[in-house]
Amino acid sequence: MKQIYVFILVTTLTSCEYFNVKKTTPEAILNEELQTFNWNEVDVYPSFSACDSLETKDEKTACFTDVLTKHILRYLENDSIVVTQDVNETIYLQFQVSETGFLSLSDVKLDSLLVQEIPNLENLIHSSLDSLPKIYPAIKRGQQVKTEFELPIIIQAN
Repeated sequence: MKQIYVFILVTTLTSCEYFNVKKTTPEAILNEELQTFNWNEVDVYPSFSACDSLETKDEKTACFTDVLTKHILRYLENDSIVVTQDVNETIYLQFQVSETGFLSLSDVKLDSLLVQEIPNLENLIHSSLDSLPKIYPAIKRGQQVKTEFELPIIIQAN
């Protein structure tokens, strides 16, 4: 019987540690959450209404870039651009989509040949963005967020 009393006594003395609750502050919870947060990815990429029927994130991303690229190229094709030599260059456009879905062109990386052959190319690209369909902003954890991305476009002219 003494052994049972000793066992119960030892169990109660050592089990008190299990009932201690560690208190955490909201700041500690926030800091822990921010450590696991991936700032470089969004849950839903910016989108056009034409891309709504697609299922996966990769399909929607590809659709968005495809619609944007085709729109810019169509605009450039409709403008009569005259070149003195063949052009087959890639330009890199850096875009920013705001939380409200406003698309802005932040930077254009052009080759010197393109600048020489088509001096108003950057203005044409800016003008093409005026007639874009409505853009739905990216979403991260249920919130609309600002995103930045780079889009390569191949310019060919004969």
